[in-house]
Amino acid sequence: MKNISVKKSFLYAGFCAVLMVSCKKEIEKISDTFKDTVSSSENPVAEKDSVKKDSVVKKESMPPAMQENGFYNALVLPKDKKLRDSVYAEFSKKYNERERYAILALNRLDSKNKWNADTLVVPAKIDTTLMAYSPFPMQLDVLSGVKKFVIFSYPIQAYGVYSNGSLVKWGPTSMGKKSAQTTRGLTFANWKKKLSISTVSSEWKLPYNFNIHNIGGIGWHQYDLPGYPASHSCLRLLMKDAQWLYSYADTWILNPGGATTKAKGTPVMVFGDYKWGGRKPWRKLLEDPNANNISVEEMNRLLEPNVEKMIKEQDNRERVADSIKTAKAMAAPAEKPQELPVN
Repeated sequence: MKNISVKKSFLYAGFCAVLMVSCKKEIEKISDTFKDTVSSSENPVAEKDSVKKDSVVKKESMPPAMQENGFYNALVLPKDKKLRDSVYAEFSKKYNERERYAILALNRLDSKNKWNADTLVVPAKIDTTLMAYSPFPMQLDVLSGVKKFVIFSYPIQAYGVYSNGSLVKWGPTSMGKKSAQTTRGLTFANWKKKLSISTVSSEWKLPYNFNIHNIGGIGWHQYDLPGYPASHSCLRLLMKDAQWLYSYADTWILNPGGATTKAKGTPVMVFGDYKWGGRKPWRKLLEDPNANNISVEEMNRLLEPNVEKMIKEQDNRERVADSIKTAKAMAAPAEKPQELPVN
C-alpha cells in the first residue's frame, strides 16, 4: 500500500508540473499579444507609417491607375528594352490607334520617336481631337476680323489655328533647337510645295512644306517629333497636321515675273522662349492640368499691336485675288452659242 501511495504522489506531482508549464506558456502568449496591441494603440503613427509603406510598395508594383477627374497621369517607361516593349504592348492593347496618336501628340512625339520618352503624360479621358487639352484660348475676340491665323508657341512647343477668333485646331510641334532657333515675330505664309528637299541635307525630305521666311528658308512641314525642339529653324509637324495646314493656309501672290510680292499670305506668328535644359512643359500637367495654358490676356497683349497689319494684308490679298479672278474671266474666250437643230 505504501508503494502505491508513493507512486500516486509522483504522478500527481508530475501532472502539476505539466499544468504549470502549460499555463505559463499560455500566459506568455496572451502577454505577448497584449503587448503588441498596446504597442500599436500607443503608437498610432508607427502603425499608420507601416500601412502607408505597404500601400506605396503595392502602388509601385502595379501599373498606374487612370484618374477619372479630368486630370493627367504618368506612365513611367522602364529603361530596359524588353520591359519597355512589354509596357508598350500593354499600351497598344489598352488604347486604340487614334488614342495612342493623341497621347503621343500630347507628349510632342510621333510613333517613330515614342521610345525617346521615359514618361508619358496620359489624360484620364482621351479626346482624339486634342481640343479638350488645348493650351490656347478657345475664343479670342481680338482676332474676330482675322479670317485665318496660325500661331506657334516656343515655350510649350505647340501651334494653334484661329478662324475669326475661334480656335479650330491645335497640335504639337518641334521648333528650332537652341543653336538654330526659329525666328520670332509676325510673318506671312509664302509659297508651298508638297515635297521639298532640305537645303541642309539632300537626304531630308520635307512633305507638305509651307514657307514663312523665304530668305531664311523657314517653314512648317512634316518631320520627326522627338519630344523637344530639334529642328534647324523649321517648324516640324505630324503628317496629318502638315497636310491640314497645307490646305488651310493661303499663299502669297506675286507680281508678273515673280520678283516682287503683290499680296501676302496667311499671317503667322512665332513667340516666346523655351526653357532649355529644364523640365518638359507638358510634364507639369501632372501637377497642374492648366500648367501650359496661355491666358486670353497674354494673347491679347501679344496680338493687339499686330491685328491692324494682319487685317490690312488680308484685305489687300482679297482685292488682288478678286482682280486676278476678274481678269481671267475677261480673258477667257466667250462660249459659242449652241446651234439649234434644223428640222
